[in-house]
Amino acid sequence: MRVLLTGGAGYIGSHTAIELLARGHSVDIVDNLSNGNAEAVRRIRRLSDRTVGFYQMDLNDESELARVLGEGEFDACVHMAGHKSVAESVADPIEYYRNNIGSTLTLMRGLQEHGVRKFVFSSSATVYGDASKSPLTEENPTGVGITNPYGQSKFMIEQILRDVARADTEMRIAVLRYFNPVGAHESGELGEDPRGMPNNLLPYVSQVAIGRRDYVSVFGSGYPTPDGTGVRDYIHVVDLAMGHVAALEQLAPGLDSFNLGTGTGTSVLELIDAFAHACGREIPYRVVGPRTGDVAESVASVDKARRILQWAASRTVKDACIDSWRWQSNNPNGFPSTGS
Repeated sequence: MRVLLTGGAGYIGSHTAIELLARGHSVDIVDNLSNGNAEAVRRIRRLSDRTVGFYQMDLNDESELARVLGEGEFDACVHMAGHKSVAESVADPIEYYRNNIGSTLTLMRGLQEHGVRKFVFSSSATVYGDASKSPLTEENPTGVGITNPYGQSKFMIEQILRDVARADTEMRIAVLRYFNPVGAHESGELGEDPRGMPNNLLPYVSQVAIGRRDYVSVFGSGYPTPDGTGVRDYIHVVDLAMGHVAALEQLAPGLDSFNLGTGTGTSVLELIDAFAHACGREIPYRVVGPRTGDVAESVASVDKARRILQWAASRTVKDACIDSWRWQSNNPNGFPSTGS
C-alpha cells in the first residue's frame, strides 16, 4: 500500500515508517515539525534505503493537504500528528482542541474526497480516564474521568471516527490505544527527542543518566503496589510500530479499537533500576508528592490485539532501556539542531 503517515517525523511515527517500509509499503510523511525533526526523515531513508516522501506542512492547511492527496494516490492513512503534552494541554486547552481535533477533521474530509478509506488512528490509554482496575480491556468505559484536554481530544476524535464509520460503510478504521511507549531503534539512529522538559519517564531517566539533568522526580511512593510507586505498562516503540503495521494490514469494515501494550506492569523504581543496569551507573532520584489524577496501576489487556491482529509485543523493559541508552549515548543532545 501507499501510506500517508502524518506525524511521521516524530518519535513513534519515525519507527512506524521503518516498519511499514520493511513490510514493503510505500510511505509519504506529513509533519509540520512542531514535535518531529527533519533529521529523523533523513535517517529513515538511510536505515531503510528506500525513497520516502516528505511534506513539511500543517494538516490544518486544507489547500496544501488537497494538493498532497491529489498527487499521491494513497491507499491508506496512519494518523499520528497532534500535540501530545498533558501539561501543555491543561495550560492551553483551546490550542489542543483546535489543533488535534481540527486537523483530524480536515484530514478526514480530504481523505474522503480522494477515496482513501483505510485509516489507522493513534489514540491513547488516557481515553480510559481514571479507570483504576487493571488490566484494562477495550470494553472498559472511555471518556469518564479524563483529567486533561489532551486525553479529551483523543476521546473526542474516537467519537468522531465512530460517527464517520457509521456514515460511510466503506471506511475501515482501527483505533490504537497506546499505553507507555519506550525504547529506541536498535541502530541507535532513532529515538525519543523531546523538546524541552520530557513529558515521559524514560527519556527523563535517560537524560539524567547522560548528565543533562540532576535527578528523577518520583511522584508518590504510597500507592498499593509492591514498592509503593506507580505501575505502568511500558511497550517498546518498535513493538508499537509493528502494531500499527498489523492493524493496517488487518483492517476490517467499520471501526474497531485495540490496546497496544504488553500486559505486564513495571513500577517507576523498577524502570529506574533497569535503566541503571543498562547504562552501568546509578540513577539519582527523589520521591516527591503524587500528581493529581495519577492512578496506582494501569496495565493493558492485549488479548484482542493478539487474537484479531495476530500481534503481540516481544521486547522487554530491559530491551527498551538498553536501546534507549544506545540512542542517548549516540545522540547526547538529541537530533542535531540543524535538523529541526
